[in-house]
Amino acid sequence: MNKKISSVKNRLGRNLTKNALTRYVTFSALYTAQGIPEGITILAMPAWLAMNGKSAMEIAALVSVMLIPWSFKIIIAPLMDRFTILSMGRKRPWVIFGQLGLIVSFLNLGLVPDPINNLSGLMIAGFFVNFFGAFQDVATDGMAVEVIPGHEQARANGLMWGSKTIGLSLSLIIGTWLINNFSFSIAVSSLSIAVATIMIFPIYFKERPGEKLLPWTPGKASTQSKKTQLKSWNHIFKSLYKVLILKSSVVLCIGIFLLGIMFGLVETLLPIFSIQELGWTNSYFSNILSITSVIGGFLGMIVGGYLVDHYGKIKMLSLYLILLTSLIVVFALMTNLWSSVFVIIAFILSYCTLYTFLCIAIFASAMHLCWKTVAATQFTLYMAISNMGRATGAGLLGFLKTSYNWDTVFFTIAIIPFVLVIIIQFINLKRHRIKVNSFDVIPYEIVTPPVIKN
Repeated sequence: MNKKISSVKNRLGRNLTKNALTRYVTFSALYTAQGIPEGITILAMPAWLAMNGKSAMEIAALVSVMLIPWSFKIIIAPLMDRFTILSMGRKRPWVIFGQLGLIVSFLNLGLVPDPINNLSGLMIAGFFVNFFGAFQDVATDGMAVEVIPGHEQARANGLMWGSKTIGLSLSLIIGTWLINNFSFSIAVSSLSIAVATIMIFPIYFKERPGEKLLPWTPGKASTQSKKTQLKSWNHIFKSLYKVLILKSSVVLCIGIFLLGIMFGLVETLLPIFSIQELGWTNSYFSNILSITSVIGGFLGMIVGGYLVDHYGKIKMLSLYLILLTSLIVVFALMTNLWSSVFVIIAFILSYCTLYTFLCIAIFASAMHLCWKTVAATQFTLYMAISNMGRATGAGLLGFLKTSYNWDTVFFTIAIIPFVLVIIIQFINLKRHRIKVNSFDVIPYEIVTPPVIKN
């Protein structure tokens, strides 16, 4: 009996660096918190506005502005690498602050008066929701890079991205139902309760043993945190430059920007295309997208990380991009079948699944390229570049749809993953890791997977 109790304690520890289950549960919860407001602002709101007659240009402008804060992440990340309450961990204090901001800004979104005729109000409130969503995301990613061992990164990213997808999907379907049956304010206020509940995780779990839970509780900074904490801006930017100029980092930056453009185009396109072109209601669209996203999320959680671990990051990225190119081209050629609900659902399901798998592989690759000394800033730079692409793609949709038919828009989108298949072949994860491991700016613990598959 005592052995069983001890085993349970070992499995359910409170320190992220010491317990795999704690890492998986905490980061999955934090990524779910990111998905909930994103489901409302980026998907439910555009679908609701499309059903109420707003133009593609107006909706694209709204989404584009709401996505801008995700490009600010590169400004936030160096602050987190430079300043923190070290006795509470290098990134956990920032995670708590970001989560608080997300809760407050999300509640504020529900207070926008007459939202259907107040796009400027929605734009401002949505901007701040996404700002704090991005803030929490930077802190969470920085903490993940520091505490998740290399051999767990693909599996952890599968769980994290799957959790975000599920959170996004459930908020989309529940939020749409609440908007249609009650009001926009009630929908946002109700879902904010779930975001607030997740606050328990960063407060309850610590990064390393002996640290404080809160500023007024007992504890002290760990030796490892003191070693890796940078004490000058000059040191941060020199270290960042040193790792970013490596070829694989440069190639990844180009690739994720292009991939972000594609993501921004498709996620802005789907609600407008399905509602204004196919005649769906926002409720029907939300249900379909939620179900297909949840399926994609579960598949990502179950097999997405395993496939990347087993076959290699670049090999699986190439396969996913080839499949995505083929999917979009085939769909663009089937205009005569767009009236079939089954064809549209099959396309959305296939896209959502490939999107999830692509994100898992990209996140794992980006984490693998990171140097722990500037992990938050480096990983955030990659993600900020991706989100700059998303905002660019969202803005481009209005121009493309105004100038071309839907089939031409789809063909244009299909060019991006095709080009990316070629670009990512220039990434060599093994060579990059060897080079990063040779850096000795400050002492730090190197954690790498036992086998590196490019």
